[in-house]
Amino acid sequence: MSLFKKLFQQTFIYGLATVLPRALAIVLVPLYTAVLEPSDFGVYATLMSYLILGNVLLSYGMETAFFRFIHKDISKKKIVQSTALTSLTISTLLFIGLMLLVREPLAHFLDFKTEYITYGLLILALDALVILPFVWFRANEKPMKYAIIKIANVCINLGFNLFFFLVLPKLVVSNPDSFWSSIYSEENKVVYIFISNLIASGFTLLILLPRYIHIGFGFDSGIWKKMLKYALPVLVAGIAFSINEAFDKILLKYLLPADIAESEVGVYAACYKLGVFMTLFGTAFRLGIEPFFFKHASTEKAKETYATITKYFTIFGSIILLSVIVYIDFFKELLISDSDYWVALSIVPIILLANLCLGIYHNLSVWYKVTDRTKFGAYISITGAIITVTLNFALIPMMSYMGSAIATLAAYGTMMLLSYFFGRKYYAVPYNLKKIGGYLGLAIGFSALAFYVFERNMGVGTVLLLVFLLLTFISEKNELKRILKR
Repeated sequence: MSLFKKLFQQTFIYGLATVLPRALAIVLVPLYTAVLEPSDFGVYATLMSYLILGNVLLSYGMETAFFRFIHKDISKKKIVQSTALTSLTISTLLFIGLMLLVREPLAHFLDFKTEYITYGLLILALDALVILPFVWFRANEKPMKYAIIKIANVCINLGFNLFFFLVLPKLVVSNPDSFWSSIYSEENKVVYIFISNLIASGFTLLILLPRYIHIGFGFDSGIWKKMLKYALPVLVAGIAFSINEAFDKILLKYLLPADIAESEVGVYAACYKLGVFMTLFGTAFRLGIEPFFFKHASTEKAKETYATITKYFTIFGSIILLSVIVYIDFFKELLISDSDYWVALSIVPIILLANLCLGIYHNLSVWYKVTDRTKFGAYISITGAIITVTLNFALIPMMSYMGSAIATLAAYGTMMLLSYFFGRKYYAVPYNLKKIGGYLGLAIGFSALAFYVFERNMGVGTVLLLVFLLLTFISEKNELKRILKR
């Protein structure tokens, strides 16, 4: 099987495992927006933003370090694996134990109910404890096992959400003095989201416990120090990235007037979900491509391969960008049932483009990972975080959530450009800038016409999408034939 065919096969499987959890978020949006007030949805979105930062802190770059070190010296593969597992397990248990002791003052400081903080911490711990087993599956090219467990997690999470929001209320009505009434709260429905997530995360850890035995606990202080040195810039980059991804919801909560803040976060977060199609594609591609980048970094035509991959990522991403914008009125009806949330629909084109820039950035960032210059990833991500925070503080008071969307695009666009210019110096990849820029520019232009000029006219938008697809096929058909014949 050719490198490209194997890559896309694994990306498809990882994509399935990635799409389903994110699709769960999409499927649940109509449910949440139907039963929760925008302010309650805002509480959920804000706390989940904090969990994004928590996930980065608890993994502290060990995932990327794991990939690098098991390929760097095959003879030490086993001790690298056990050292990483031991490190993550001990650090997670210590961190969560400490945080649970101070959860009440933490809840007061963050302005959340204590029970929400408790659930959030437990979810963080369970998710951190399965990081290494899932990374092991990816590193050993076992995408099916990875996907099956991820899908099981999705099914459990979805099942309990449906039970708590649809079945439980009916059980309470038909049996008002039963056990079901004692666990039901009409005023605090948002807690059921966290409980469902916690149950699913607990099941996932239980399923993966045998992998702990297979990998085994062990510790080599020399290897651990080297891994930490490699991982530290990745951690800094991850923290900065989490600021880019999540702090817009957090800052909206604290920078807007208290009487509208949570509602504004709610409508923004709901419409932000319409950009998830690009996130799904980018995440799935990254999961498949990261092991590929490390494994083939020393091959003769590695750089040419990376250039081709980035071009096709841009093509597929551009198609997603244009498709979602053209059919945005269909998606809003499908995914956001309450029209009160549609007031923030104007952010969707900006968020889609921002996430496409982020996906391109991840493809471009191969240069600092395979050359052990991860500190540049930290520099670039910190720059993005500074832009995010600065523009949010400047624009939110004037433009509310539109300011947050603009800040997100500015941050990810800058990161993409910085990675390209630094990469040219340290690991020059022969990207076809003419074609990449052409596809991206044409998709942006057609999207602007469809959304702003023709005011989301689906007929005109469909014509623009077909023209884009036709032009892309004409331009790429010969190279696609060569790739498929390999």
